[in-house]
Amino acid sequence: MTVAPHVDAFFDAATNTISYLVSEPDGPAAAVIDPVLDYDHARGTFHTASAQAVLDAARARGLTIQWILETHAHADHLSAAPFLKEQTGAAIAIGEHITQVQHIFAPVFGAADVSRSGAEFDRLLSEGDTLPLGALTVEVMHTPGHTPACVSYRIGDAVFVGDTLFMPDYGSARTDFPGGDAHALYASIQRLLALPPDTRLFLCHDYLPEAGRDNHAWESSVAEQRANNVHAHDGISEADFVAMRETRDAHLPAPRLLLPSVQVNIRAGHLPPPDANGATYLRIPVKPAA
Repeated sequence: MTVAPHVDAFFDAATNTISYLVSEPDGPAAAVIDPVLDYDHARGTFHTASAQAVLDAARARGLTIQWILETHAHADHLSAAPFLKEQTGAAIAIGEHITQVQHIFAPVFGAADVSRSGAEFDRLLSEGDTLPLGALTVEVMHTPGHTPACVSYRIGDAVFVGDTLFMPDYGSARTDFPGGDAHALYASIQRLLALPPDTRLFLCHDYLPEAGRDNHAWESSVAEQRANNVHAHDGISEADFVAMRETRDAHLPAPRLLLPSVQVNIRAGHLPPPDANGATYLRIPVKPAA
């Protein structure tokens, strides 16, 4: 019998991101997936209220956070992983192909401090790796396409898919970032949709205006996705999916927090090192418009 972990979801309206607190059904072991740092780009300020809410929920239930799991280096929000590690001692883990993302983006920001080896993270995860979580096991699935480093985390009857899939009425992740690949995303989606039909799928984002729903949602199932996903339901061929994805991606605007997010998240959520004057700066590359 497959164990069903307890899942608490935390929706961040500013970035349409869902973070998760995942725990044993009858034990203290827990993990946090994709935590959000509250960042005001206009003011250059941040705070940790969203991450603190996750901590408060864990403490109220007597949970011990053992892992902080990133599904990928997000391009739309800054990670609160360092704050949670400081508060809990939990290890920060991400897919091993974060090294490719670091190699792509470190030169863009002149980030000489970025290792390009993934050393900023406590654990780099490979396809098929497992992590202990009390009576539960976290299984790592490499699901590239949105980025080369994307992983999904299978925990009991639940899979945390990051940006690979969205709710069925919104579809799938973009693939136009450097290292993205629509063919790879199709293969990753097919792999997820080959899991048992009642497998619960937990998503990293939900966007109401585009979806046309009245309420945010972030939990689906393999059966629901196979029947109703507007981009990837049963019967959609790889060629049709790739053509749709590449046409759609060509007209998508860049995420509002793309530049600050990427340069922080390739550092495992840490800000760049301070300059000689003691101040910390995020770098914004500037070039003429095409």
